[in-house]
Parts: sequence; structure tokens; C-alpha cells
Amino acid sequence: MKLIDSRHAALVLVDYQARLMPMIHNGAQVLAHALRLADIAKEIGIPVFGTEQNPKGLGPNADAVRERCGKTLSKMHFDACADGLLDLLRGSNDVPGEPPSGALTQEVVIAGCEAHVCLMQTALGLLSAGLTVWVVAPACGSRSAENHALGMERLRAAGAGIVSVEMVAFEWLRSCEHAAFRRVLTLLKAPLEA
Repeated sequence: MKLIDSRHAALVLVDYQARLMPMIHNGAQVLAHALRLADIAKEIGIPVFGTEQNPKGLGPNADAVRERCGKTLSKMHFDACADGLLDLLRGSNDVPGEPPSGALTQEVVIAGCEAHVCLMQTALGLLSAGLTVWVVAPACGSRSAENHALGMERLRAAGAGIVSVEMVAFEWLRSCEHAAFRRVLTLLKAPLEA
């Protein structure tokens, strides 16, 4: 297993829908980890995308999540890849001022709800597309702790890396000489709050 490469990465936040979050086991903490992760991505320049499962029926993502996403994909399939996530990721790492490459992001850091349904099926879809997938376990939630654990176990067996917010942050940075190091460190040291 290699380190997470910020040069070819995107962050995907799956279905942090405001109506769903109160039913998620430790939902406030799960959401707080996701927001911290998105803020770190922004500091480092990693594109952030969101998904919303059947938003007409389940409502939108929590406002704090929507604000941090460059684009949010409405979906009906549990696997967001079936509703266009791969197209959304295509070209997301292009360099401003250079011609669009149309290249698919190579690595996806992903977190979301529910860990054993939409998050898991989307991560499996990304793996099937040949991408390297890193699942941020503390920023993933299910209505029960048991389903969260089973989702993480299955994703690990399928080849996804199971990581923490700090693992992602320090692997994206690689060095204390990174221009965003102090800002990211401040985010990591701040109290966790949604």
C-alpha cells in the first residue's frame, strides 16, 4: 500500500443529508470529521465533490457540507458511479491555465453515509473503475455501529485503504515544509465540532 498522492486526488463526500444525520450513530462526530476533512482538502487544493441520494425525497446535504463541495451530484442509485460520479471526477485535477486533459482522477478519498450502503457501493464502484480508494472511517456513518464495522471490513477486503482524517492530511502534505502545513495543523488541533 502506498501513500495518498495529493497531485492526483479528489475528495468525495457521500450523502451527509440533513434529515439522515440525526439517525446516524455518533452522527454529529461523523459530520465534524467530514467537515474537517473538507477544510483540509480546501487548504491543500484538493477538489471536493458531494453526492445526495434522492434529494427530492430525502432532502439536501447538511448546509455545511454543501458549502464545502465544488459540485454536488444528485443520484438515485446507491453507487454514485452509476449516476455520473466518474464523469464528475474526470478532469478534476487539471492545472488551471493548461488545456483540459479529460483524465480521470487516479485516487479518491471518500467518506459518507451510510457506510454499509451508499458509501460502500460508491467506493466499490470506484474500485471497479480502477481507481485507488481511501475510505476515511471516522467520517463515515451508519445507523448502527455494527453496520459501520461490516462496511469497513468489506471495503478493506475489496482493496480500499481504511484511513483516518490525520492520515489523509499528513499524507497529502508529505512535509512540514508544505505551504499549507501550519494552516492544516491548526485545523487538526481545533476542537472537533459540527
